[in-house]
Amino acid sequence: MTKYGLATYQSNADSNAVTHTAIVLDNEYFDLQQAYKAVNQTVDTLPAWVVSISEAVQQWQSVNADIEAFAEIALTQKANLTPLAANIKVMAPFKPTTIFGTASNYHEHAAEMQTVLAAKEDSSPYVFMKATTSVVGTKDDVILPPETKKLDWEVELGVVIGKPARRVKAEDALDYIAGYTVVNDISARDLNRRSDYPFKHDWFRGKSWDTFCPMGPVFVPKSGIEDPHKVKLALFLNDKQMQDGNTSELIWDLFEQIEYLSSILTLQPGDVIMTGTPAGVGKGIGLFLKPGDVLRASAEGVGEIINTITAEQL
Repeated sequence: MTKYGLATYQSNADSNAVTHTAIVLDNEYFDLQQAYKAVNQTVDTLPAWVVSISEAVQQWQSVNADIEAFAEIALTQKANLTPLAANIKVMAPFKPTTIFGTASNYHEHAAEMQTVLAAKEDSSPYVFMKATTSVVGTKDDVILPPETKKLDWEVELGVVIGKPARRVKAEDALDYIAGYTVVNDISARDLNRRSDYPFKHDWFRGKSWDTFCPMGPVFVPKSGIEDPHKVKLALFLNDKQMQDGNTSELIWDLFEQIEYLSSILTLQPGDVIMTGTPAGVGKGIGLFLKPGDVLRASAEGVGEIINTITAEQL
């Protein structure tokens, strides 16, 4: 299979409402519509997946074979295609249908958070949801609201669901994955807990602020990652590495997470599962984000997203 990525971008000439699609071949970005027309010179109507990456993900089950075939041809004709300018603004690749997150899914991360876990055989994944309105792309600012003093980072591999999944067994889960992306699960640690109610945790308040879900830079189909349980994860804060992990260390692997979630509800195309973060978050050492800090979060084989912390202007 040809390794490629799908992306959404804006050019300098665009208004804020105008976006375009791109295909990434050998780390070069090409306008997807122009590339499709160059490969299919007699085409009259563009398929919906060429115009919208969100549409491509939503219809993945029926269009992925066509996209794979196009990517293979486009790679052979890459010399005839014109790369996009280096200064394009890469957006989040698509709008997730729903975002799920799996908490304390690496033993060392649980330890640094002082979280005591039950034995795996006596437990199940701890899953929360994050608002889709929190999604931003690489190079977008993460807005630090005045309500928190303990803003933190969490690099994660995002799994993108490609077809409806209900009561899927772990051994069959790969068939339901469309692909992968990088997610930085920004978290307000001091807002994750409450003392004014008998309910002590408030994951919504700690996780779902605007800009708290940088995602991207691309969507990579599952054919591009040989083994999703051997993906290196890294996060740098102001060029100093804070997180250095691997999905091989997950407590609940990707397939087990899909089995668990699909036992409760039907996962939908475009759903994103943030699969867990390795050790090295700020709370473990009492270091939290401040305006001007720059985060670089990456997953091997997918790419890197870069975001700067900016104080909210009230």
